[in-house]
Amino acid sequence: MRDGFGRTIDYLRISVTDRCNFRCHYCMPEQQRFLPRRELLDYSEIALIAERFMDHGVRRIRLTGGEPLVRRDIGVLIAHLGKYVTSGRLEELTLTTNGSLLADHAQMLAKANVHRINVSLDSLDSDRFASISRGGRLKEVLAGISAAKAVGIAIRINMVALRDINQMDLLPVAQYCAENDFDLALIETMPLGEGVSGRQNDYIALDEFVSPLREIAKFIPLAHRTSGPARYWQVEPLGLRLGMITPLSQNFCDNCNRLRLTTDGKIFLCLGSNLNVDLRQAIREGGVGEVDRLLETALRLKPERHDFENQLNDSTSRLSRHMNATGG
Repeated sequence: MRDGFGRTIDYLRISVTDRCNFRCHYCMPEQQRFLPRRELLDYSEIALIAERFMDHGVRRIRLTGGEPLVRRDIGVLIAHLGKYVTSGRLEELTLTTNGSLLADHAQMLAKANVHRINVSLDSLDSDRFASISRGGRLKEVLAGISAAKAVGIAIRINMVALRDINQMDLLPVAQYCAENDFDLALIETMPLGEGVSGRQNDYIALDEFVSPLREIAKFIPLAHRTSGPARYWQVEPLGLRLGMITPLSQNFCDNCNRLRLTTDGKIFLCLGSNLNVDLRQAIREGGVGEVDRLLETALRLKPERHDFENQLNDSTSRLSRHMNATGG
């Protein structure tokens, strides 16, 4: 698939639920309303949409949320999609998780051909972690990460950069990742969602955020790429592979290769745009042919780039949906 700007689209992110057992303050308000069950895609509908995307050229799928592991019987969907890795229709099936339920699901993920996961970890200080996540338990997350490592799943730690909140945590997290042979990805906070305060105060460009690490280590550019937007460096002598995701300070939209399926069946064409097509309605009223037609429409409508820079400073232009609704 190619969009209107000639970019190849081969990556689909699927939000299987908007629910989460954390309330990270950069993601959603503390009092968050979630979609009723009747509005969610069921697993057969998610599988059908995924299959249509695979037939149109998608080779990588990432399951996200909210927290994907809170959805009941999530192993049923993961096992179904994992079969396409075995058959060669998919190159990769991955997962993004907060890690809190990972200890109970690690073996299931490994058996279902999930060979790589991203785990959110914004601090190694238990009090600061609990504050950022509004109640998350660091001990449970670290236990989940250890369980995933023990069954051979490759792990990337995702850390959102927050000014004056977790800048002091960069070096401990980097050391932890290096010692455990995990990649580390740093992410600039993005202006998504009503009721999420402090956007301007919390934002920090990654060039500034990593400055303490640059003072003690050398950054060597790498050609390594995953299916996402991170640009990677080898950090020596730490022995760390570091990715940086910079939607605001260094826009990367010209290489965008992805579409996002929300838990209620909408394809969002850009994380920073409200443009979408409704595949849930297409499945339930029009069938597979209508799904294929809307996929072609989505490719034509995909915008050239987001507008996060203006949204950060202008709350009136900020998108109302939260990160958990779109799947990151």
